[in-house]
Amino acid sequence: MKVGEVLISEEQIQSALAEMGAAISRDYEGKDLLLVGVLKGAFMVMADLARNITVPVEFDFMAVSSYGAATQTSGVVRILKDLDTEIEGRHVLIIEDIIDSGLTLSYLLKSLKVRKPASLEVAALLRKVDIQRVPIDVSYTGFEIGSEFVVGYGLDYAGLYRNLPHVALMEEE
Repeated sequence: MKVGEVLISEEQIQSALAEMGAAISRDYEGKDLLLVGVLKGAFMVMADLARNITVPVEFDFMAVSSYGAATQTSGVVRILKDLDTEIEGRHVLIIEDIIDSGLTLSYLLKSLKVRKPASLEVAALLRKVDIQRVPIDVSYTGFEIGSEFVVGYGLDYAGLYRNLPHVALMEEE
């Protein structure tokens, strides 16, 4: 596998995150907002998105695994790192780099809902269309893409390429 053409430029990403940040700032004005980044992929999205949010926010992180070294989700989800913060009564916004099958996020949402947050919403930089196996309501989406495997801006292939400033296609060599 090798990195192919740029699908979404750095400028397009920053523009989308600015729009998402403005919408989040409006929607959470006066609310106790906790951003929950899903590691490892969402760390870049969360950092740049947070810089575009004008209301006070607190950060926490979860780490889940459903891929291993594969390019498609296994559907088996493991929580590798749970929240450090109590979320009961808080407004929680999960930050994702990409939503594809929806299985991992569905599991995560069910796991967090039982902790009784005041609200539980999702923001994702990328959402793959037509491959969701479970319906997920995403409140803030940067881009919808096809089923291609992509890397960059937090997204990896076997742990590599997260540092690219854009989103690119992965291609067979």
